[in-house]
Amino acid sequence: MMHTSDSLAAELRRVRERPDTDAAPPVLSLFAVDVAGDAAAYVERLRSVLAPAVRLGCTADFEQESLPVDEVPGWFAAVGTGSGSGSGGEERAPQFARAGREAYAEHTGGGRPWDLQDWLYRFDPDEDSRGWEWWDATVAGPSRVHVWVDSWGESFFGCQDLLWAAFTAGAVRVAGPTVQKAAAWSAERNSQPNP
Repeated sequence: MMHTSDSLAAELRRVRERPDTDAAPPVLSLFAVDVAGDAAAYVERLRSVLAPAVRLGCTADFEQESLPVDEVPGWFAAVGTGSGSGSGGEERAPQFARAGREAYAEHTGGGRPWDLQDWLYRFDPDEDSRGWEWWDATVAGPSRVHVWVDSWGESFFGCQDLLWAAFTAGAVRVAGPTVQKAAAWSAERNSQPNP
């Protein structure tokens, strides 16, 4: 899947603030996320990771050997491998991120932690392995969040990068994706304040 500068700019707006219900495509993909702790705080952490990555997609020179990481939350850099985490960086990561790293490995059948630079390069507009764009997150319960992404109607798409962010932001369990009519997102969005 190809991303354009326009689609990345629109995605960045959705990461920063919720989209209007009339802007939704006909269907969205839903990930049901059980979180440790407060659901609204989880959404804030997840957005804090995605915002700088999508912004890099809009502005960075992906021909460079490494991308700037100064806007990436320190806890996210520490929980991965490679640039930004340094030797023993995972010990500096908060408990929710370390537990999320372990839950990601279990969910993926032994998947290794992502290298920060590899993860950021997934947001290159010319990278076709990221099969999703952020749409929204809704709080579905005290410890349940629904993460909505635009997968262009596909039920199977590249999303390991999203799962890594979702788990390390504090997910205990992630189910999905399932394709849902956008009306399901719209109903949840309209029934709650902006998380």
